[in-house]
Amino acid sequence: MPRLPRLNLIDIPQHIVQVGHNNLPCFFDDEDYQFYLISLRNAADQYRVDVHAYVLLPNMVQIIATPRVPDGVPSMMQSLGRRYVQYVNHRYKRSGTLWGGRYKSSLIDSDAYLLTCYRYVELRPLYLGLADSLGDYAWSSFNHHASVVSSEIINDHRLYLALGETPAERAQAYRKLFRYRFDRRLLEYIAETIKVGHVLGGDAFKDKIEQIANQRVRPLKRGRPRKKENSAEEVDRTSSKKIEQNALGTEVSREAGDIATMER
Repeated sequence: MPRLPRLNLIDIPQHIVQVGHNNLPCFFDDEDYQFYLISLRNAADQYRVDVHAYVLLPNMVQIIATPRVPDGVPSMMQSLGRRYVQYVNHRYKRSGTLWGGRYKSSLIDSDAYLLTCYRYVELRPLYLGLADSLGDYAWSSFNHHASVVSSEIINDHRLYLALGETPAERAQAYRKLFRYRFDRRLLEYIAETIKVGHVLGGDAFKDKIEQIANQRVRPLKRGRPRKKENSAEEVDRTSSKKIEQNALGTEVSREAGDIATMER
């Protein structure tokens, strides 16, 4: 599936993913993770980007953030990437690239998918066997959202703030979201939007983005047009709606095998 031009629109959240070169590690000890988070906070402040959620994995970074100025996210990621690579090369006396090319991103329909993307990001350590419980993993935003421990990096989105009137109420409501597993098709849908740079949202949201950006956000149909009414686009829309309607299942722990396979 072809990759569409990357969009950077103010006040619309993005799911950002950057992977190590050839999937090799980009963090080697706690000091590396700490340096990256300090750099993330500084770059986000400098380029006016609100970071809502994140996870740092040994070979990957995932961030959910909203730019408040044009080109906020690309400026933040360029500055962050350059600073961190210089740090790693100096500390470990190495040279060359660290990241596997440019970061990938997709716009998020916040009302429909934002908190779902929080879960998608923060569940990675559990899925990958990096921690026995999410609270034990130090390099994600889970503890900020699920407890009263505040992070200097996070700017809470209005949808998270709407979970409760106090930090304790919000944390309790947020933890309840993790009692259920994702539908596998929803996991695949989110992963695919990142992989090819599609917009994560329904038709109304995509229509809105196309109007704002003045460019298409849906891939062109391949081959000759069908004569039947159930065109490829209509089938895709129907599939998307079915995916959106199947977000919850049973226990989270049963997902470990599914998501580990997708991450390879």
